[in-house]
Amino acid sequence: MSIQMTGSEDGVTAANAGQRRRMIMERLQPIALSVAPLVAAILLSGLLLLVMGVNPVDYYGFIVNRGLLSPSGIEATLTRMGPLLLIAAGLIVAFRAGIWNLGGDAQFLLGAVFVAALAPLLTASLPVWMVLIIGLLVGAIVGALWSLVPALLRAWQGVNEIITTMMMTFLGISLSNMLVKIVFIDPETTVPQTRTLPVADRLPRLFDTTISSGVVIGVVAILVVHFVMARTAFGLKLRVVGANAKAAVHAGLSVPVLTIAVFAISAGFSGLSGAVAVLGQYGNVRADWNPAYTLTIVPLVFLARFNGFATIAYVFLFSVLSIGSESAARRLGVPNYFTLVTMAILLTLLGISEMLDQKRRDGRRI
Repeated sequence: MSIQMTGSEDGVTAANAGQRRRMIMERLQPIALSVAPLVAAILLSGLLLLVMGVNPVDYYGFIVNRGLLSPSGIEATLTRMGPLLLIAAGLIVAFRAGIWNLGGDAQFLLGAVFVAALAPLLTASLPVWMVLIIGLLVGAIVGALWSLVPALLRAWQGVNEIITTMMMTFLGISLSNMLVKIVFIDPETTVPQTRTLPVADRLPRLFDTTISSGVVIGVVAILVVHFVMARTAFGLKLRVVGANAKAAVHAGLSVPVLTIAVFAISAGFSGLSGAVAVLGQYGNVRADWNPAYTLTIVPLVFLARFNGFATIAYVFLFSVLSIGSESAARRLGVPNYFTLVTMAILLTLLGISEMLDQKRRDGRRI
């Protein structure tokens, strides 16, 4: 009898151990799917550098030293994170709701242009803190308004938003350049640009450094989005719509209204990002300026699995990479756009990893 009990207990223990191992593997798998494409992209980029006759160790060494280890580099890295985090926050909202808002570059630029034109005029009659608040609000509103056409077409006509947001991006970039060159041009400069907001009237710096407080706005935005999407009824509604729009309709949710709300929130964050870039960093907008942040941030958001905390980490890594690569490009003769090549490789590998993971899950269900 005792022998039978011991065998039974051993079986239960083995089953529990196996279950724990499966739980650990399930928790580690998303991390592996996020980290593996990043590591592979860095290695493949290193091979490309070797083909170009550049030592990858020297290249990445410059990136780490300039973007992470030097005081000026880390300040520039953190400052650049502010606008990027705001764009990431908007993408998380959109992607969680099953909407591909790829018009962030135009929403960013138009928000930046209108804020750059308005803020210097307001400083003559309003206190700085009020100018900053108005500027941030204007940027968000302009971005949201520019998404209205794709939102209405998707909500009421079912038109694919990838096409409409990309078309609105081309229109928005052209409109931004036209506004800078003709409507909002600073007559006192020879280079086409808006009036420059004085440094004293921009977003305050942190801890007697050059770090713009825009990074605080970005971090807060990401954390708020993370909380709303994970812990609130509104976030649950958006996740339901993103998972199955038909089921959301049967559940009594107003999918068209939620669709327009998602576009407004996502594009509002992009416009707010443009406002933070102007009010915290640049102070003006020059003609033909387009940092094209949105399509660069898309793979980072997917790598983070729409998790706010992981998104902050990946945006930080990208900021280090982009700041450091500028120094490496000057010293090693690597093109400035090589960072975009790395991001393209990362996006391709991310798609491959997602495909393999989907096949694995389909095979397990079979």
